[in-house]
Amino acid sequence: MLVYHVDAFAHRPFAGNPAAVCLLSRPRDEAWMHALALELNLPMTAFVLRDGEADHGFRLRWFGVAGESQLCGHATLATAHVLWQTGQARPAEPIRFLTAGGDLYARQLEAGWIELDFPAEPATAEARPELAAALGVEARWMGRSRLHFLVEVESEAAVRAVRPDFDRLAAALPPARGVVVTARADASVGAHAGGHDFVSRFFAPAIGIYEDAVTGSAHCSLGPYWAAKLGKTRLAALQASARGGALRVRVAGERVHLAGQAVSLLRAELLEGGE
Repeated sequence: MLVYHVDAFAHRPFAGNPAAVCLLSRPRDEAWMHALALELNLPMTAFVLRDGEADHGFRLRWFGVAGESQLCGHATLATAHVLWQTGQARPAEPIRFLTAGGDLYARQLEAGWIELDFPAEPATAEARPELAAALGVEARWMGRSRLHFLVEVESEAAVRAVRPDFDRLAAALPPARGVVVTARADASVGAHAGGHDFVSRFFAPAIGIYEDAVTGSAHCSLGPYWAAKLGKTRLAALQASARGGALRVRVAGERVHLAGQAVSLLRAELLEGGE
């Protein structure tokens, strides 16, 4: 079985968010997939299996250190990249993924960009003072989506300056899996200067991810939030982690389209237990 290491939401190696992509030849049980994800020790490992005879349909599951994830953007982007790169999916034809988060779609754009079609995950206002205290921020707005908390702060500088107390944050997060801290991009380097509309960072210590490099699922909430605030449905986003990642976000009703690039870094063959 071949396993690929891909940097997703990146245009060069050692940027964006790394993911493993495992091309399965037959179904595997959850314990095996989780064990391999632990062995590979990347933020997320995607397991993909062709759905019957369909050329464009694949079953997709994601596993991290804490177990199975219900939605993962960067590993889906990495998977689509590998399927097209290896000829498993037909060039220029959309890919349909059957997942725990519903049917997801990927299509190729220009210059190596890939666009994912995901469900919108709008956040509803919910004050959580202990969460803001654990982050060490003054919140302009707080809310929670099905998956994560969303906290708006006053500026891009405030986003970049966040230094959470991770023990307190892990205790304050449940039932959410993580929290995204966001602000409008600095006007001096913002969208009108060829930069970004908003910036964010994402923390999920309760599931073993202190800071995620680039979080596609968080943008399923960030997209609707900033589209409403800025009055536009096409947005440029930057996740301001140490590795960093750029996304194009397009909001269309109950769907959010996330676009990014990906780079394959390694290809390996799994031997023991791989067949």
